[in-house]
Amino acid sequence: MTIIKVKPTTNARRQMSFLDYKVDKVKPEKSLTFGIKRGSGRNHAGQLVVMHKGGGAKRKYRIVDLNMVSHLGEKAKVVSIEYDPNRTANIALIQYPDGEKSYVLAPDGLEKEQLIICDEKAPAKLGNRLKLKNIPPTTQIHNIELTPGKGGQMARSAGNFATLLGVDNGYAIVRMPSLETRKILAECYASIGVISNLDHSKVNLGKAGRKRHLGVRPTVLGKEKNPVDHPHGGGEGHSPIGMKYPKTPWGAPALGKRTRNKRKASQKLIIARRKK
Repeated sequence: MTIIKVKPTTNARRQMSFLDYKVDKVKPEKSLTFGIKRGSGRNHAGQLVVMHKGGGAKRKYRIVDLNMVSHLGEKAKVVSIEYDPNRTANIALIQYPDGEKSYVLAPDGLEKEQLIICDEKAPAKLGNRLKLKNIPPTTQIHNIELTPGKGGQMARSAGNFATLLGVDNGYAIVRMPSLETRKILAECYASIGVISNLDHSKVNLGKAGRKRHLGVRPTVLGKEKNPVDHPHGGGEGHSPIGMKYPKTPWGAPALGKRTRNKRKASQKLIIARRKK
C-alpha cells in the first residue's frame, strides 16, 4: 500500500498521512455483519474500568472466521478484499462451492478469484490453512491456534507473522512476532503468509480529531491528576511522581516490571522470552 501525505494547508495537516487502501469498494456482506454497542470502557455498573475509550464513528462488526475447519478440504474462491474498521488488517470475503460465504483474514498478496483451502495436509501456499506439523520449516505463518479447534489467536494484526522453525516430539517450535520462541502443539492450524496492510504503523494521524474518530479519548499523565485518582497525583504543577518506582492507577508496579506469572501452565512451553 502507498502512504499519501496531505498538503500542509494548516498546521494540523502538516504531518498528516493516510493509506491508499488497495481494497474493493463494496458494502460488507449483510449476513456476516451486525451492529455493536459501545461500552466506552465501562462495566455493567457504569464504572470506568478501561481508560481513554469512548465516542468514535459508528461501525458494523464483521464476523471473521478464524478457524475455517467447517469446510475442510473444500476450495473457496476469494470474492473481494475489504476494509475492516474493527481491525488493522484487511479481510477477504470467500465463497465455498455450496454458496456459503465467510470472512477470513487477508494475507499480503492475496487476490480476487484466487482459490484457498483449509485442510490437514493442504499445499503450503499463500492463504491456505493447514496443521503446523505439515508446514515446511522457515515458513511465515499467521492466525495461529494455541488450542486445537479454538481458532487462531496469535499473529492476527496488520503486517504480523510468525516463523515456523521446526517440529519436534509433537510440538512445533515457532518464533512469534515479539521474537519470543515457544512450543505449540503440532495439531494446531495456522495460515500461510504475512497479514495484509503492512504500512499501517507508518501512518501519521496528524490531528486529535482523527484519534477521536477511532474511539480514543484524551490521555492524561498520572502526575497531573489528584492523589485520589492516581498514585502519581498531587504536588505543585508538573512535579515528579514522588515515589521510588512508577505505579499503575491501582498501585501495581509499572514500566518495566515483568508481570507474567511464572506458575502459568504454558511457562514450560516458552523456550526464549520476548524482547523488551
